[in-house]
Amino acid sequence: MKQIPLLFALLAFSCVSAAEVPAQPIAKKGALIFSDDFARAELGDKWKVTTPTFVIADGVLRCSQTKAGHGAVGRVDIGLKDLVLELKFRFAGANSINVVCNDRAWKDSHGSHICRVSLSPKGIMLGDDKERWSHAVEEMRKDPARKAEVEKRTAGRSVTIPMKLEPARWYRLTMEIVGDEMRVSLDDKAVGWLQSSGIAHPIKSDFHFTVSGNATQFALFDDVRVWAAEVAKAK
Repeated sequence: MKQIPLLFALLAFSCVSAAEVPAQPIAKKGALIFSDDFARAELGDKWKVTTPTFVIADGVLRCSQTKAGHGAVGRVDIGLKDLVLELKFRFAGANSINVVCNDRAWKDSHGSHICRVSLSPKGIMLGDDKERWSHAVEEMRKDPARKAEVEKRTAGRSVTIPMKLEPARWYRLTMEIVGDEMRVSLDDKAVGWLQSSGIAHPIKSDFHFTVSGNATQFALFDDVRVWAAEVAKAK
């Protein structure tokens, strides 16, 4: 699976104002279908690590890129359409963290990606990967003469929220995905929202983390939980 660098993910973006972000949750939590607090010594079979390196250290998941040209990737199967994904994260030198939902049976987008949240020390990006990274759009990008067509096809498929994320601080990230909407909160404060058709893809077979940097630049994770979800009664 080829990684989409964060830089490219930010090439065609729109910014979202705080006023546009729903103040109330858009998703109601249902059954808890995955939980991991990393209170063990070995990673075991909960995570499928496709690109190293993921290890448990001091009761948290520690991830670093040790393969040249590709971030570290660890995946969890979930099999949901609508979901709430919550986790704690901390930058410990890593350049970027991607939290990506995929459908491995879907072959019409780059890497079978459906949607993502990208995190860097400079901000957060929400993206509809199904549409902005479809194979049709990728082909268009190869032709400079089709730049305007690419921009039209990908308009509104991502939003970027500039903010400073402190490397030494733990944050709690909440991703709510219901229908064609994705809402993101940090420490219970809503910071981003995206409505785009690809988000409503009927199944997210799994989610994965991608961590970019080098062997000495870590990202740390803890208390990862995923719930099945339904639309909240009031937004």
